[in-house]
Amino acid sequence: MSRKVLLVSSPQYLDKAELVLSACNHLSQNSITVLLEQEHLESLAKLGVVIPSDVESYDGSEVELAVVLGGDGSILRAAELLRGTKAPILGINAGHFGFMAEAESGSLISALDVVISKRYQVRDRLAIEVVVTSQGKETYRSWALNEVALEKSARERMLEVVIEVDSRPVSSFGCDGVVVSTPTGSTAYAFSAGGPVIWPNVEALMMIPLSAHALFARPLVVGPQTHLAIEVLRRSSGAGVLWCDGRRTFELPPGSRVEVRQSSESVPMVVLQDEPFADRIVKKFSLPVTGWRGPDSDK
Repeated sequence: MSRKVLLVSSPQYLDKAELVLSACNHLSQNSITVLLEQEHLESLAKLGVVIPSDVESYDGSEVELAVVLGGDGSILRAAELLRGTKAPILGINAGHFGFMAEAESGSLISALDVVISKRYQVRDRLAIEVVVTSQGKETYRSWALNEVALEKSARERMLEVVIEVDSRPVSSFGCDGVVVSTPTGSTAYAFSAGGPVIWPNVEALMMIPLSAHALFARPLVVGPQTHLAIEVLRRSSGAGVLWCDGRRTFELPPGSRVEVRQSSESVPMVVLQDEPFADRIVKKFSLPVTGWRGPDSDK
């Protein structure tokens, strides 16, 4: 059976198109069929990029894995495309930040060689599922790898919410919104909102109020089996909007209830090397570590 790899990127940029072409050529030369979304193929054609003739359009069929050339947004796109399959995702950073990426674009060929030789490992990332109900009826259902964000839909309005942990109310306040994050998402929206960084091997969920008018509105970190909920009170002066990974959205009228819990389906990610997560944080955030001597140094 021929090996198939899905290639995901941002097709509108020429620099990324050149990376895509290099990846297509290298994988094709090593007897791996590359699949691209039809929209991606059309965008490459408009840019005048001639790709190998054996590259196919992705139709949702089974693939060995996805190789992502881009930033974290492209990785989230790949997770969306492969939801419901067991295919893992390899991120190669060709974006601005690329916190979830395993390699940089300058090491593209060496990363692809690991794929070709199947010398990679796979580790699962916790995902969350979200269910919205209104007047006792389910109105929306989705999932997220990074976070579920409930935000006010109008700048001049405030959301009045009650947050709930395991069917018990914890606090009520007016706010700009509430974020429920996974450990993977702890370095994304949740981090910007003042939440803690959670190591990816920790199984936990995090809830972070956004600009809450309350004495107690601190981030909460709970166990993975915890059921979290946010109710948009009927007295709320405005409606809300729900975002899942910043990609899927749903309008929330007053009276809506948003329930979030760990998903039974995790997101498999390719690991090329056992880099300590602390090293990744230092590198991505350019943290100062000058003067560190280490535990084995002669003090």
